[in-house]
Amino acid sequence: MDLFASLPVGELMSLGAGLLVAGVITGVLAGLFGVGGGAVIVPVLASLFEHLGAAKGFEMQLAVGTSLAIIIPTSIRSLQAHRARGAVDMSVLRAWAPGVVVGCVIGAAAASLFRSEWLKGIFAAFALFMSLRLLFAKASWTISDELPGAVGMTGYGLFIGVISALMGIGGGTYGSLIMTLHNRPIHQAIATSAGLGAIISIPGAISFVIAGLPHQAELPPLSLGFVSLIGIALMAPVSTLVAPIGVRLAHGLTKRKLEVGFGLFLAAVSAHFLIGFIWR
Repeated sequence: MDLFASLPVGELMSLGAGLLVAGVITGVLAGLFGVGGGAVIVPVLASLFEHLGAAKGFEMQLAVGTSLAIIIPTSIRSLQAHRARGAVDMSVLRAWAPGVVVGCVIGAAAASLFRSEWLKGIFAAFALFMSLRLLFAKASWTISDELPGAVGMTGYGLFIGVISALMGIGGGTYGSLIMTLHNRPIHQAIATSAGLGAIISIPGAISFVIAGLPHQAELPPLSLGFVSLIGIALMAPVSTLVAPIGVRLAHGLTKRKLEVGFGLFLAAVSAHFLIGFIWR
């Protein structure tokens, strides 16, 4: 039965409008803070699938897989816009890449087996710490003045890949946090971390497609494994289109204003994950 066709037209239109609005928010966040917007996409899609009564028992996996697929074009567009302004440190992305890719595969494979609530709680605490650091401008809250060597960067990449794949986010938040903890400028941290979205989302989305194929019969129409094609069709074009707007906003702000904005964003994300952890 086609679940989408069975919905009232007004209800379907409201769901579509919600996805389009989320697409705009996702794109602006991707450009402004170097994040893929998964913190917005995942809860919206999970609510959508739950509302439709589709994919019972697999709502979160479907939301996470679809989020990663949507992040692909958004993060690539954001990275291109930041690179055009000369703000991206490609050496950092190259150092992170091997660990990130391996971590994505591990995270996607574990998604249907591992509960992510504890990871959300850990991330909520981590994001809150960095939010306080940015908001109160404590420059002394750093680990070191330099990023670690190859082993340390691979370890960071592995951590970013696993957590991001499990939670359906582009990894930009983690990347920005790590770079600022090592005393990198906030503009460079955000611009460089925008590239994490592409490194994470491509292998992550492919892994979620493969992981969901054995459950294809239980998933809603227009799904490919744990990726909803209708979710991509509604959100990806809009988020990709508006990503450069966020980039322009980021480069138009002073260092302090960007720190405060990013700090407030991290506080909101922390609150979102913390509430989900407490009420799991």
